[in-house]
Amino acid sequence: MKRVLLAVGLLSMAGGAFAAGKPCEELKSEIAAKIDANGASGYTLEVVDNVTPDEGFQVVGSCEGGTKAIVYKR
Repeated sequence: MKRVLLAVGLLSMAGGAFAAGKPCEELKSEIAAKIDANGASGYTLEVVDNVTPDEGFQVVGSCEGGTKAIVYKR
């Protein structure tokens, strides 16, 4: 019974961490590393408040619990 309570407690704490989302700068650097690994250059990544997609940029990530977005501009 103690193991079950311990498992439930640990899972509830982990669920809160997942709901919080990643910090924007951490996610931005991970995305930049993936783009650089593919050989792309001449781009910018910006952290913005959630916006509707517009011409000229593409949303490539969401951070801080979905309150901000990372956009890719070429």
